[in-house]
Amino acid sequence: MTTDSLFIDACFGKPTPRTPIWLMRQAGRYMAEYRAIRANVDFWTLCKTPELCCEVTLQPIDAFGLDAAIIFSDLLVTLPPSGFDVEFVKNKGPVVHQPINSAADVDRLRPVDATDALAYVGEAVRVTAAALPENVPLIGFAGAPFTLASYLIEGGSSKQFMKTKAFLHQEPEAARRLFDHLAQVTIDLLKLQMDNGARAVQIFDSWAGCLDPEDYAVWGLAYTKRIVDAVRRPGVPVIVFPKGTGNYLNLVAETGADVVGVDWTLSLAQAREKVGPGVTLQGNLDPGRLLAPWSQLAPAIDRVLDAAGDGTGHVFNLGHGIYQYTPVDNVKRLVEYVQNTSGLRRSRGQ
Repeated sequence: MTTDSLFIDACFGKPTPRTPIWLMRQAGRYMAEYRAIRANVDFWTLCKTPELCCEVTLQPIDAFGLDAAIIFSDLLVTLPPSGFDVEFVKNKGPVVHQPINSAADVDRLRPVDATDALAYVGEAVRVTAAALPENVPLIGFAGAPFTLASYLIEGGSSKQFMKTKAFLHQEPEAARRLFDHLAQVTIDLLKLQMDNGARAVQIFDSWAGCLDPEDYAVWGLAYTKRIVDAVRRPGVPVIVFPKGTGNYLNLVAETGADVVGVDWTLSLAQAREKVGPGVTLQGNLDPGRLLAPWSQLAPAIDRVLDAAGDGTGHVFNLGHGIYQYTPVDNVKRLVEYVQNTSGLRRSRGQ
């Protein structure tokens, strides 16, 4: 049976009259409405105020009529209750001031009761799910252990991730304790969101692409599969997005996720060859294309839709989040174009 949501149906590979679309980081700095709120509150205050999270989450739904919403939050919300404070520094991003430098630092981890320490996330999901139209499901999300661990070890963002890789290879036992903790708190956070009305969940492994296939199998696939297995519920699709893993996307499919997010480094047709049938693909327009004039953007959208074949088992999205300086009109035209043309393609057998 189908549901009232094109997005949910597509996640489970069911036929839909057109391709559903939502966009990673669809609520954010490119929207004037978001900037107006941020002018009055810092980032952590925004994340921890459910009413504001709801307002921000709804902004792109109201503006563009997207087919799914994703709760406004941050990948790193599980780190402070785990014992590692995170500061968001202007023009730099997240900073962990006392990162993990040795195996002994893993002992600083504290057990997390998500229902208590992360209650504000659950409340934001509850309020937002109730405010959305019935046919627009809310997506909850959390960070995958490798990506979370990289912030804890690097002390923030990184380009080479050499401190993280050194820790994995030099302190594998401590790394396993760290990853076990991060996997469990991710499971608990996703369950909390599902309990409060999230109708789908996405696991972000933003920096997985820095790993070679062998290390991804150990530190990415194994832990992500554990999370997928633990949170699976009937009718609630699980999405995995491990950026930069196109060369070994077949391993990503082994997580058992219902949907695999694909970045822009390979076509959806190539991605389908790697993951096989039975898995929905999400993506994969390069967000940089949204900076182009419409005469260049429209053909790029067509290429994504063409690569998705007949469109079954495809959720249109970007290959990563929307850039800060993206023209709002391009986002609006993208959503309208996918919603207005993807159904016509299917009726014509394209």
